[in-house]
Amino acid sequence: MKIRFAALFGALMLASASALAFHCPADMKKIDAALEKNPKLSAQQMTDVKKFRADGEALHKAGKHQESVDTLAKAMKILGI
Repeated sequence: MKIRFAALFGALMLASASALAFHCPADMKKIDAALEKNPKLSAQQMTDVKKFRADGEALHKAGKHQESVDTLAKAMKILGI
């Protein structure tokens, strides 16, 4: 019973990690699409959005998907998406 639970838990962890990996590029596309529309943001907000976008991509490439999702969420919040 414990072995089955451990196997199931392991499978769920792998599935959630891969789901986050696919979430990052979708968020990046949303941010890019919003930036293409020239949103009315202050210079500081635009700087922050671009930094969060770049940092999120770097974290994604480094395999740190939860951190990437969290960072990209900051950019999305500023953009209102």
